[in-house]
Amino acid sequence: MSGLQEILIVVLIVLGIIFLPRVLGRPMAQRPPVRPKSFRMSGVMRLSLVVSAVWLVGGIIYHRAWEAITMPFYLYGMGPVILGWAAYWVWNGINHKYKR
Repeated sequence: MSGLQEILIVVLIVLGIIFLPRVLGRPMAQRPPVRPKSFRMSGVMRLSLVVSAVWLVGGIIYHRAWEAITMPFYLYGMGPVILGWAAYWVWNGINHKYKR
């Protein structure tokens, strides 16, 4: 029976440590609320995403990528999109607009 009493004492101590400051009314250290930064896309970014999607869908339809794996789709469909976004990423890195 002494094992059960020891467990209950430990539980009461932990609960006392957690709830005693609240009961006594001492203010706990509070951090000011942090508002997350909202990401707002510019019109140019939205246009770039739409043009990329339309280019890929057009490449899929034109090269009939669903019938077989075609190298022209990879070169002329996906290639310009990947190169364009890679160039944008590098350009932002050079201009220090890309923040971590």
